[in-house]
Amino acid sequence: MSERKTLEEREQMSDLERLRHSCAHVMATAILRIWPDAQFAYGPPVENGFYYDFEMKHRITPEDFEQIEAEMRKIAKENQRFEKKIISRDEAKLMAESGRLGGLSERPGNASRFKLDLIDKIPEGEEISCFQNGEFIDLCAGPHVGSTAKTKHVKLMSISSSFYMGDETKGQLQRLYGTAFPTKDELDQHLMRLEEAKKRDHRKLGRELQLFHIDEAVGQGLILWKPKGGLVRRALQDFITAELDKQGYSQVFTPHIGKLDLYRTSGHFPYYQESQYAPIPERNILEKLRDENATCDQLINGLENGEYEGYMLKPMNCPHHIKIYASEHRSYRDLPVRLAEFGTVYRWEQSGELGGMTRVRGFTQDDAHLFCTPEQVATEIQGCLGLVKKVLNTLGMANYRVRLSLRDPDSDKYVGSPENWDKAEAALREAVQVLDVDYTEAEGEAAFYGPKIDFIVKDVIGRDWQLGTVQVDYNLPERFGLEYVGADNKTHRPVMIHRAPFGSLERFTGLLIEHFEGKFPTWLSPEQVRVLPISDKFLDAAEEATAKLAEAGVRVSLDRSSDKVGAKIRLARLERVPYMLVLGAREVEEGTVSVRHRDRDDLGSMPLDDFIGTICQEIASRSL
Repeated sequence: MSERKTLEEREQMSDLERLRHSCAHVMATAILRIWPDAQFAYGPPVENGFYYDFEMKHRITPEDFEQIEAEMRKIAKENQRFEKKIISRDEAKLMAESGRLGGLSERPGNASRFKLDLIDKIPEGEEISCFQNGEFIDLCAGPHVGSTAKTKHVKLMSISSSFYMGDETKGQLQRLYGTAFPTKDELDQHLMRLEEAKKRDHRKLGRELQLFHIDEAVGQGLILWKPKGGLVRRALQDFITAELDKQGYSQVFTPHIGKLDLYRTSGHFPYYQESQYAPIPERNILEKLRDENATCDQLINGLENGEYEGYMLKPMNCPHHIKIYASEHRSYRDLPVRLAEFGTVYRWEQSGELGGMTRVRGFTQDDAHLFCTPEQVATEIQGCLGLVKKVLNTLGMANYRVRLSLRDPDSDKYVGSPENWDKAEAALREAVQVLDVDYTEAEGEAAFYGPKIDFIVKDVIGRDWQLGTVQVDYNLPERFGLEYVGADNKTHRPVMIHRAPFGSLERFTGLLIEHFEGKFPTWLSPEQVRVLPISDKFLDAAEEATAKLAEAGVRVSLDRSSDKVGAKIRLARLERVPYMLVLGAREVEEGTVSVRHRDRDDLGSMPLDDFIGTICQEIASRSL
């Protein structure tokens, strides 16, 4: 049975989701034919396939996949119809108690506790249905494809552990993942993309190229940037800083921590509470509570209701920037005020959701907040959108779409008046239409304080990533009472724009590693040139060449090892160094260097000064 969905959601299930949902049932049928004691919980389609959670004595391993797939192919050939049956609540319970639901036949003494629980969760008066294919029948809302004949292009992907309904007190289950496509060609292409993704995995390449490290002693989800990764990060920061300077931004620096009251005012605490690190009480409060033998609950309640003062690792930079704006009297002549910061923020992500650099607990945003008059909003949004486009085009990520993320009018998770939301959404909708790109609207995806424009980038192997974002906010200026004096000599409320072209430097760098397969363009490479003397006899000449390159601003290293030059070239290519300069007797005599590229053949010999001029031009132009 799938997780409960509304009738409308089920009707909107795509053809591919229907296929994958049906494949989950075929997989369950195959497992039961091989291991009849299995008890199934639920098996929904998911983004790239499907899974089923189940309980049985045998522990499935990847070695079992071939046997299960063979049985699934047999079931596909049997062309079993998927037949829907409407049953009463009593019938459903009798079938679950007999073991018939989620089974191949009645199994006395093998009642399905999962199906009984799921039946109890179906609201009174709602239709209860099951689907049968061949000898297998399961509680299910559907929909499905017509028959198992359409489920033949399937592949089992992985096995893991799970808990029923996510509750670890209810026992551990097995979760078997698979994927399916309408045609063999589509399945083969998907599997090829997965293999390519494994090759490009930033966690693997990050270790091999010495870019970053995650250490349990420091903490999960906290990135240690190694020297080479630090050079990539600095190049990205220098790139966007130069663009910010052109647009009149002012760089600011704010602390990593702030008072709870600051975040109460902004709404991050408590609206964002589940995603934040726990509040930090002041030391004197801890000492007082210790002396009073107070409980942890008393401390937590006191911090949450404001009885005790406390601090928080900042979840966002915006409240700090707001306080910088509010620290001075502002006139309409001073606006727009554009404040930018590479600000590190902290979020409490569940450990199971962490993944290398792309899902972390501490990350640095290329954050900025613009404070402007209502009349300036359209122009400032266009400037922000232009900056995001410049970043993506420079990095060869021109394949993107735009999502306009709006509030859900029926939800209570948003702060501010409907009138302010209407104005903000209208401003962004107008801006995205001027942008002249394909865009979609996503209701319910807005931040709690304002709508946003998200750039969804497709990488070289077809995966979507949400990167740059621009948000319009009428609410935080209201909550903090921000003002400026207008031309009429009266006080007015500024509009606030949030924007971050990279988003998170950690996530963005992880994506870049995979997008380029570690082969960064020369301007972004941590090491741009490696000098390779053929033997120690040419070490002095190699040192002179290295010094001259470094003086020109090129990131260069010298391979002083006694290895043969072929081995030196292989190592440099393995470490993704863009250029190698070989120095031997002929080069020293002629005053040249032999140039090799990591992806191309020998580029021939040229004077060192000519090479320096060429590579400096490549770096300055940020050529791909």
